[in-house]
Amino acid sequence: MQDESVLDAREERAYRLLVGLSIARLADLAEVAELSHQEADEILQRLQAKGLVAVMPGDEPMFRPLPPDVALGTTLLRRQESLESARKTVASLSEEFRASASRRDAHHLVEVIVGAAGLRDRLRDLQESAREEILWFCRANPLAMQGAENTEEYGALSRGVRYRAIYERALLETPGELDTIAEGISWGEEARTLPTLPVRLAIVDRATAVCPLVRDDEAGIGEPTAAIIGRGQLLDALLSLFETHWEQATPVKLQSDEAADPEGLDDSERFLLSLVVAGVPDKSVASQLGISRRTVQRRLDRMMALAGVDTRTGLAFQAAKRKWL
Repeated sequence: MQDESVLDAREERAYRLLVGLSIARLADLAEVAELSHQEADEILQRLQAKGLVAVMPGDEPMFRPLPPDVALGTTLLRRQESLESARKTVASLSEEFRASASRRDAHHLVEVIVGAAGLRDRLRDLQESAREEILWFCRANPLAMQGAENTEEYGALSRGVRYRAIYERALLETPGELDTIAEGISWGEEARTLPTLPVRLAIVDRATAVCPLVRDDEAGIGEPTAAIIGRGQLLDALLSLFETHWEQATPVKLQSDEAADPEGLDDSERFLLSLVVAGVPDKSVASQLGISRRTVQRRLDRMMALAGVDTRTGLAFQAAKRKWL
């Protein structure tokens, strides 16, 4: 690369001496600068090339200095243009690097897990490492882990990890699942339910999500496959999806809270009511609770009388108003 310096140390010293002399012969400059004639001649030629020295014709050439601002203005302008060009090059290269890094990092933001065993192990590891909160979309017909197999939840709850789970209505009607959900609620899980959920989903500490990649109607083809998703816009979208559905979901509760009507429900009635409000059929409610459909209706009649209504719609409204759920 060509040297773009304005003056080197020897050139600057020679120029300053020449300014002091106003005009000088080669021999004069060589003497005051303590240079050989050859060295002085080389420096004067360079200064002349840079427009800082003029040669006065005569029997013996005389040298006089020229104004540096005029002589070096072009050089400085050229350097400024070079710096601006370099700045644009650096900006372009930086943008290209960031784009490449984003594409490269995207491969690390999503990890693919294949197989029920591997997916089950990863879900367990994530729950065991959780420190703050775990969010679940629990659809019917679990792919890798039945509710009763998820013993890691109880350990996490005992450590103070908050669990919020939304259960698909069909899951509540699956034999044995309601008992497992009730067990989780008794440990501190916050449970809600919706008629359907868009995807299966688990999110740990708002930093890692697990989401299957295969649609339910294709689940029987090959091994289950899921994506492990790290921080990024995709995770932000999944968090927003969960919170939206959480606001719309119906609570499933076993115990009364302090704000409940003192003449409200006992725990078994509260649980039954939450299932009915969620849309679970009487037959399924009776089956899950181990009681008859007649008993379900009788308990509902008692709750409607307590709420002062004669329809299930009115009961649901009063349950919300009285904070029974």
